Amino acid sequence: MTTKQKILNEAMTLFAERGYSAVCVGEIAEAVGIKAPSLYKHFKSKQDIFNAILDEMRSNYDKQAAALNINGNKAEGDAPVFALVSEDVLVQMGIELFRFFLHDDYASKFRKMLTIEQFHNSELSMLYSKQYVDDPLVYQSTIFAYISASGGFINADPNIMALHFYAPIYMMLTMCDRQPEREKEALQLIEEHIKQFRAVYSKDGQT
Repeated sequence: MTTKQKILNEAMTLFAERGYSAVCVGEIAEAVGIKAPSLYKHFKSKQDIFNAILDEMRSNYDKQAAALNINGNKAEGDAPVFALVSEDVLVQMGIELFRFFLHDDYASKFRKMLTIEQFHNSELSMLYSKQYVDDPLVYQSTIFAYISASGGFINADPNIMALHFYAPIYMMLTMCDRQPEREKEALQLIEEHIKQFRAVYSKDGQT
């Protein structure tokens, strides 16, 4: 592992434990086992470290999405994929994405950091909402609108459909953040949730 990668890993761990604002560059350097001047050879500032962590997290997500044969960010391109998948495939995709966000080191620690910082830093509070509320709901409502228009789902408000689909899954994610031992329970609930969602909104009322 390179020194640059060690800096990112240690910084993300400290941010997740104490929040972004409470950690200084010197503490990150100490955790890596180097002096602060050496750290500045790799990153210009703490903000620069934060930006690199964000890039790394997005890169990891893009790889996970690609493994599921979707883009993960561009709903217009992914909508036809979701419109055609079977229930079993949809459940598997949902579970794989849930496991990624729960277990990927960067995704997990980044979420914990934002959970701490949302009450102290207005900029990170806005990022929290964008990352875990606004963007997912826009992405999913676009997909559900497409499926409804193509005849796969009943004619319902896609924004409400997105809420119905996403909110329980995110609730299970935050539950597992607090209580990791409940992951098996969460996965079972998510599977049943996705199946019931399909049953409720499927145009023929069948899964």
